[in-house]
Amino acid sequence: LCPGGMACVTACPSGVQYEKLIEATRAQVERRHERTLPDKAFRSLLFALFPHPARLRAALPLLWLYQRSGARTIVRSPLMRRIIPKRLLGMEAVMPPVSLDVLGAKTPAFTRARGATRRRVGVLSGCVQSVFFDPVNAATIRVLAAEGCDVVVPEEQGCCGALNFHAGRESGGLERARRLIDTFERAEVETIVVNAAGCGSTLKEYGHLLRDDPAYAERARRFSAKGRDISEFLAELEPGAPRQPIPLRVAYHDACHLGHAQGVRRQPRAVLRGIPALEVLDIPEAEICCGSAGIYNLVEPEAAEQLGERKARNILEVGPELIATANPGCLLQINSALNRLGASIPTVHPVELVDASIRGVVPNEWFARVGARATSTQAAD
Repeated sequence: LCPGGMACVTACPSGVQYEKLIEATRAQVERRHERTLPDKAFRSLLFALFPHPARLRAALPLLWLYQRSGARTIVRSPLMRRIIPKRLLGMEAVMPPVSLDVLGAKTPAFTRARGATRRRVGVLSGCVQSVFFDPVNAATIRVLAAEGCDVVVPEEQGCCGALNFHAGRESGGLERARRLIDTFERAEVETIVVNAAGCGSTLKEYGHLLRDDPAYAERARRFSAKGRDISEFLAELEPGAPRQPIPLRVAYHDACHLGHAQGVRRQPRAVLRGIPALEVLDIPEAEICCGSAGIYNLVEPEAAEQLGERKARNILEVGPELIATANPGCLLQINSALNRLGASIPTVHPVELVDASIRGVVPNEWFARVGARATSTQAAD
């Protein structure tokens, strides 16, 4: 029942590496524990779909039709909520708004730096990230290029194995890790930039996970040493591209696999505070998981809902106009929890804010709550 958010790593005064113990224990559970047939079937469904971007894209038209046909209202009715299994309802609740634009979108394999080249970097495109959060990848590439980086996005890259490891499916995760190492070795990059906290956490553990593989142990250590979260990487670079003001109050949520597992807390805040006029808010109980935690919100939806609503209430307490967090699962989980509480606040990846500031193009919907706040203020006056 542990979400695997690694808050125990941060809290432990003795420095126990719980992340390694948890991953090893989950693998042992998968080997030894006999699951029920419905549990096996549901988990098989998840792993037949989520680590495969091509399959996710193939499902997009059906998801798009579902969201626009009115079927969602029926599924969420009190009667259907009593009939449909809780896990399927949990999956439906965190489903992102689907756009068919991604079907025609193609991420460039190489993007040249604007101005003098400072670095040659690779970008991990991700599975769910590349399909449902393609604008985050596009923003990542634009920001890196604007900051003087030649950007390589290998077309043949696959899943990093994070979901496998989080669910105890060790052998599949190791095989995916080996393939990713092979792919990025051919790309010959100095740094591998990741914009999904769960993926970045796993990528940085390849050296440990493959320590007993004589063909990959040393290669995995070198690969892990190149891994950087996008905010971590930007914080290391001296900013070169000018930033335009974004006058908004932004609540920053620490994704567990970024803050606890990777220890990256200061850098995202520093990068965001480099944007003129942007007010960065810390939320209460920042160290507590939002309930996403890999596939936790899908296999343990009731516990995840409680965590999600606790996180949403803490966010609402600081009165933000925008929410920023560096993990796709967290974005979906927080959105779902806010909707259940009857609130609506735009959620973005921090790199999207940096991209908007550099380009001087801020989406109008980001200012929706600014207008609402002004209206309520006038009414109060």
